[in-house]
Amino acid sequence: MALVVICGQPCSGKSTAASYLAEALQDLESKPAVRIVDETSFHLNRNQSYADMTAEKNLRGVLRSEVDRSLSKDTIIIVDSLNSIKGYRYELWCLARAAGIRNCVIYCDVEDSCCRRWNQDRNEKGEPAYNDKVFEDLVRRFEKPDRRNRWDSPLFELLPARDGLNKDSTAIADAVSYLTKKVDSKTRDVKVLQPTIATQSARFSEANSLYEMDRATQEVTAAIVKAQSLAMGGTVNGLSLGPELPTVNLSRSVGLPELRRLRRTFIKLTGQSSLSGPPPPLDADSAKRMFVDYLNRELGNG
Repeated sequence: MALVVICGQPCSGKSTAASYLAEALQDLESKPAVRIVDETSFHLNRNQSYADMTAEKNLRGVLRSEVDRSLSKDTIIIVDSLNSIKGYRYELWCLARAAGIRNCVIYCDVEDSCCRRWNQDRNEKGEPAYNDKVFEDLVRRFEKPDRRNRWDSPLFELLPARDGLNKDSTAIADAVSYLTKKVDSKTRDVKVLQPTIATQSARFSEANSLYEMDRATQEVTAAIVKAQSLAMGGTVNGLSLGPELPTVNLSRSVGLPELRRLRRTFIKLTGQSSLSGPPPPLDADSAKRMFVDYLNRELGNG
């Protein structure tokens, strides 16, 4: 149903915020499915994971892949990590967009000095903490979310040092409302992201879509040519291409050159419309269905 990106400086209360958000969601009568994706899920050591740029890049890749696998229409995924790089938050937003779900960012806004003190307290208690070198490097490179960026919006801000943290915190309550509000044609304050070619995952890439479309339309063309041959050049009506697919109903015999021209036009038109609307069909049956509908419109009353 949604992707929630928890964002903040190291030791700013992100994991606590994620836990309270999950708890608040579970307290709802609808009890939506909630899953937290974080470093501890993979038994990763924070100092090793952020020791250098290569290790940090690998960590982001692991988390991003897990988020991609976990996103669905019936689960709220909470990404509990630094998420400090705006480019990475954009990548997560693209995953949410490809899945056609809601996305929001929860920012734990805490002064560097307070985060540093909390980190030292953890270290003294023997709890997981950052070493000084890693901590200072992460603080220096942190990129604060900006609600003017579409991937950082809507942005819910928490002030743990000033207001404390609990599941009734205003920002958490607002996030819960946003994540669970029912959406209809009149809803304006909740945005469900819509997938486009640019944000389709690799398995639904534009190249794959065009390949499926090319192959599927060739199969339809070949089936029509064969049916006309068996009919001794007669018209093709009620030609079935498979279960749950529309039948081909042409009012006249169509030569192969004309079928090829119509096929090229269909592929071109579909590609153009996908730039501003729905992506092209992602599987053979969808492509066949659209092509048959197109042929029936063009030739059915020929």
